[in-house]
Amino acid sequence: MKQQALLSILFCGGIIGGFISCNHSSSLQSRKEALGKFIFQDTQLSEPAGQSCATCHTADKGFADRDFRIVSEGAVRGLYSQRNSMTICYSMYVPSLYFDEEEETYVGGLFWDGRSPSLQHQAGEPFLNPVEMGNPDKESVVNKVRRASYYPELVRLYGETDNVDSLYAHITDALSIYQQSEEVNSFSSKYDAWERGEYVFTETEARGMDLFENKGMCAECHILDKDERAGRVLFTDHTYDNLGIPRNPENPHFRVPTDYFLLTPDSIDLGLGPIVGKEEENGKFRVPTLRNIALTAPYGHNGYFKTLEEIIHFYNVRDVSDEFPPAECPATVNRDELGNLGLTPEEEADLVAFIKTLTDDYESIRK
Repeated sequence: MKQQALLSILFCGGIIGGFISCNHSSSLQSRKEALGKFIFQDTQLSEPAGQSCATCHTADKGFADRDFRIVSEGAVRGLYSQRNSMTICYSMYVPSLYFDEEEETYVGGLFWDGRSPSLQHQAGEPFLNPVEMGNPDKESVVNKVRRASYYPELVRLYGETDNVDSLYAHITDALSIYQQSEEVNSFSSKYDAWERGEYVFTETEARGMDLFENKGMCAECHILDKDERAGRVLFTDHTYDNLGIPRNPENPHFRVPTDYFLLTPDSIDLGLGPIVGKEEENGKFRVPTLRNIALTAPYGHNGYFKTLEEIIHFYNVRDVSDEFPPAECPATVNRDELGNLGLTPEEEADLVAFIKTLTDDYESIRK
């Protein structure tokens, strides 16, 4: 379906003067969601054109990167980010970064290192990142949006303004509202059906859930408590950890020109440490949700692991096997909750089976 025709459906009106007039009831929220989705998918908003938000957060890949190797190339040929793209699914429930005095750990913040305090702030960063969408400034993005077919709808929803910062805020607000939509946060997995009594785990999946909660220790961080805001299990406590993941020699960021290099001089990603200014937090990254994790390979902040089977095996044997290289940042590695779990190969497979029940769209598939 061509964009103009689809816009006329989503924005509820007829095409007048080559664009849309919304003349009957549609909630403001749903119209902003629809607008945000078009901005999210607009490949004209990079420099040069060709990359959209959806390039690195693709719907059928759990809203994570479509490039299973590590990360998609930026808008500028030969430039790559240093990190594997996180899913945006359920990111609406991640709190702003704070230090939990009782647990003595940092919690929340968007991106792997927690540097962004809100969905709206996060939505504005990739546009201006030189190794991602490559725009030199907000004005460049704003001017492209002004030329877009959906710009009149943005004006209808937010009002006309000549102020670059205000218009940029309107753009990122629409993006953040789309990221809060049911499309991105559907809670439609086998696990959700099981919670409602509408699905019965197979024997393998049931064994996997027991291992997840007990012997495998997964639930220590990917907790099974319901989130207060979501009212559902998010499979993360939003804390930070250094799992001892090795440096990824295949990371294409190692080959970018010096001016675009984002790691330390010895090619280490320090994660949370520089954000909070504490060396004891170096090498720690936010615990991601496991929802849709089966779709979002590769795994780890640097994409070192290509499959679920591989990263679960790493969790199991890291400290008792020579199968994996040393940690990228050894000083702060978690030695207590992984590394020597004593799982059999069959138990590793059971864990994978349970984790695959967290993939959304089960309910639509069974219909």
